[in-house]
Amino acid sequence: MPADVVAAPRWTTASIADASATAPMELRELGAHINRCNGCRGRWFALRCAADAVHDFVAPRFVTTLCVASAVIGLTALAL
Repeated sequence: MPADVVAAPRWTTASIADASATAPMELRELGAHINRCNGCRGRWFALRCAADAVHDFVAPRFVTTLCVASAVIGLTALAL
């Protein structure tokens, strides 16, 4: 077995029979990953999240949304 394979970190992703535990190296890498992810968030991140939430709500109900919008426009036109 090559030396670099032996020296590579051993990542544990499941504990079938053993008690689960995290190694300090895993926690350090997880922290670095979370810091990178949080750094990717710009000032428009909250607006993107809100737009995604609206899209996720409206997309499955597109025809109903069109009917409601046209009814509101029609009632507004009649009221004027």
